[in-house]
Amino acid sequence: MRKKEMMAMLLAGGQGSRLGVLTASKAKPAVAFGGKYRIIDFPMSNCVNSGIDTVGVLTQYRPLALNKHIGIGTPWDLDRKAGGASILAPYVKDGEKGQWYSGTADAIYQNIAYIDECNPKYVLILSGDHIYKMDYAAMLDYHKKNNCDVTIAVLEVTMEEASRFGIMNADENDKIYEFEEKPAEPKSNLASMGIYIFTWDVLRKALIEDSKIHPDSDFGKHIIPKMLDEGKTLYAYRFKDYWKDVGTIESYWQANMELIKTLPEFNLYEDFWKIYTNNDYQPPQYTGENASVKTSLISEGSLIYGTVENSVISKNVVIEEGAVVKDSIIMENCTIGANTVIERCIIDQDTKIGANIRMGVGENIVNELKPKIYNTGITVIGSNTVVPDNLTIGKNCVILGETTPDMYPDNKLESGKSVMIEEAIV
Repeated sequence: MRKKEMMAMLLAGGQGSRLGVLTASKAKPAVAFGGKYRIIDFPMSNCVNSGIDTVGVLTQYRPLALNKHIGIGTPWDLDRKAGGASILAPYVKDGEKGQWYSGTADAIYQNIAYIDECNPKYVLILSGDHIYKMDYAAMLDYHKKNNCDVTIAVLEVTMEEASRFGIMNADENDKIYEFEEKPAEPKSNLASMGIYIFTWDVLRKALIEDSKIHPDSDFGKHIIPKMLDEGKTLYAYRFKDYWKDVGTIESYWQANMELIKTLPEFNLYEDFWKIYTNNDYQPPQYTGENASVKTSLISEGSLIYGTVENSVISKNVVIEEGAVVKDSIIMENCTIGANTVIERCIIDQDTKIGANIRMGVGENIVNELKPKIYNTGITVIGSNTVVPDNLTIGKNCVILGETTPDMYPDNKLESGKSVMIEEAIV
């Protein structure tokens, strides 16, 4: 078989637990972003824009939504007989019991046969849950120029932030001589982006050797330190454009809000580097006679009869007469009832919000069930939820499932409280 220059392996099996109910029924890479996209669209589009025509997508946690979205890779021109997009889930091997992917490197190790079949010289390892645009072909040129065994994409972060990342310590030529995983006292501010290019024969050998020692083999904890100890050639590739890890409710909300600026830092409109998605034809959006829309993204098929300000509205959303949506994210197929006011909320797909509701009001009291997730004043409504009429709902609240009026004493849900129907978490 003819050797392929580079293929990509996209790690998309993460739960994204810090996104709370937004990932109750789907993996983090399948969460909607920017009205019409999903998070995984960004690394997938980067691949096709970089000329990569073989992408293995490794799934694990609640993969149904992600699998349906990717399909056979048609939106990214990856529906090919040779190469293309392949969904790679854990599977039973040689009659033994199946084994979950237990580390980033272990996930690649379990798919060595797939990579060997593709026969690449280089393998690009990506995370499926970051928002950015990047030319991986330029990174490969850098890898070859420096005759690397491994090239690691890095961002310069503040020294105060550096302890949250894997940190590369490099010389004046950006050759890496030390790696520290979330150091308490970092020596540099070159933070790993979790994007690697490996020369395949070097990585293949390392994966096999490390699997015998660490069943939870991980690139940051095991493979990178192992290669440094063995004297392999590792270089840092500096990335200086927009990159966002939307790993928390606040960062997810903030990244969406950044898109509606007059001159957004992250541009979804340029033709040079398009972001592709699986988006069926939708009818045009409609704005009613008494509607008002200011500084917002409104997707196809939406019907706006009320007021929308500083918000991101996905496709097929209905905002009824007299309703007001401010500083919020409304995902696809949602209905916001008449005369309802929503402020600083995230409402997941296929949800019906009743009439005469005030949502996102009151004191900023952290959520009593999950204070580390819901603590910045954003109220989050999960997918396939029903919220009945005539309620007042506070900040940092969480609602999931087909709720009924009797679940809201005095027609209220105080700030920091939750209503979650267990059967809705499937």
